[in-house]
Amino acid sequence: MQAADSGAGTTVDPAEVAKFEAMAAEWWDPSGKFKPLHMLNPCRLDYITAQIAAEFDRDLDAKTPFAGLRLLDIGCGGGLLSEPMARLGATVVGADAAVGNIPVAQLHAEQSGLVIDYRNVTAEALAGAGEQFDVVLNMEVVEHVADPLAFLTACQTLLKPGGLMVCSTINRNPKSFMMAIVGAEVIMRWLPRGTHDWQKFITPDELFDLIARAGLDPVDRKGFVFNPVAWSWSLSDRDLSVNYVTASLKR
Repeated sequence: MQAADSGAGTTVDPAEVAKFEAMAAEWWDPSGKFKPLHMLNPCRLDYITAQIAAEFDRDLDAKTPFAGLRLLDIGCGGGLLSEPMARLGATVVGADAAVGNIPVAQLHAEQSGLVIDYRNVTAEALAGAGEQFDVVLNMEVVEHVADPLAFLTACQTLLKPGGLMVCSTINRNPKSFMMAIVGAEVIMRWLPRGTHDWQKFITPDELFDLIARAGLDPVDRKGFVFNPVAWSWSLSDRDLSVNYVTASLKR
């Protein structure tokens, strides 16, 4: 869950931040409360790296293919995406509204020998300060903010012309209620009850509309599909029924 400080002009929902603060110490425990993200992370990274490589003409076989790119991981949590982006050569700023996430992320990066600029700050504050990035990762955040359009508009402001935003969230339908809330929170107990509010989930068409209204050009969307037999995630062009991801450009 994503980052921000308190204050006027923020889309941060304090109740949502409090949920993730309570779990901050478990970010790097693959069997803990963030087990679903650890399981999903390879699939997320496959999509993110492919989109960045395509947009900026980078060779993923190179040692540091994202060298020279400035990347914002908004709602960085403990750094599950910030760290691989730094290893690929990007200059990474990890931002989170939950202050307790930042020292966890900083310590793990230091132990991993990585230089990452972690900050307890909001997207709105970064935009107000005139920060600019080639890439904004906005992963599993938009369903937790108070005003999705204002939040996405801040992300648009943070992008340089030609920049890329990768945004993932959860669809809103009966299947997502059963999978993301009943399944993940009640049956599997992967997450504490109340982590997600189904009413705040966003359909792919709604998200594309919000992204366009925020001033970005949505160019791609795919589903993250969980296979309970193989116990793994994969990308799908067709199945966006629960978790899904989008790519958008600032023209």
